Amino acid sequence: MHIKKGDTVKVISGDNKGKIGKVLKVLVKEERVVVEGVNIVSRHTRPSNAYPDGGIIKKEAPIAISNVMYYDTKANQASKIGYKFVDGKKVRFVKKTEALLDK
Repeated sequence: MHIKKGDTVKVISGDNKGKIGKVLKVLVKEERVVVEGVNIVSRHTRPSNAYPDGGIIKKEAPIAISNVMYYDTKANQASKIGYKFVDGKKVRFVKKTEALLDK
């Protein structure tokens, strides 16, 4: 997976194209990610202990990982992610700016 929890990503296709948000959860087996403020769905809930009033709850739904791209906040642009070995450790880096992500 080139995207990890906590990364900032830009949606590159679909209804939410162009939106930027932080990755809240990565679903590896399903190849999907949950991004903050993207793909909001309405869930109708019955009253329960967790939601005593019930009603309509808005929450983020997963989107395909192929529809997002890493967003470099320092350069303010989306870029691909590459891998290389630094001091014997495999680290991710931004291909456009050569900046290391994992240290």
